Amino acid sequence: QVQLVESGGDSVQDGGSLRLSCAASGDTSNNYCMGWFRQAPGRERERVAVINGLSSDTYYADSLKGRFTISQDSAKNTLYLQMNSLKPEDTAMYYCATRSTTCWRLWEYGEANYWGQGTQVTVSP
Repeated sequence: QVQLVESGGDSVQDGGSLRLSCAASGDTSNNYCMGWFRQAPGRERERVAVINGLSSDTYYADSLKGRFTISQDSAKNTLYLQMNSLKPEDTAMYYCATRSTTCWRLWEYGEANYWGQGTQVTVSP
């Protein structure tokens, strides 16, 4: 079992920045693929970014490239999402997820072994 706990969500103004964190605990040794997804009210969940902990490859939604950066601190078992130049359309619940194999399936299909409970990001005009 793996537990994921997100934090760092807040209310900010247009153009602001936030850094989200996702602390992983439990049997994390095999869950090398981690990512961020988000869901706004009335909308489907969408992928934000994924990182392959073995290769350090990263994947980003095209619309977010250049503004969002995913990273991880393996020693702390923590995943981060640095979000800059935030826009009102970035308002959503942000979820952390992890998968133990075939990392591309987390990116392509959002197929995760574990999900966190989410942290709310609200960007006001």
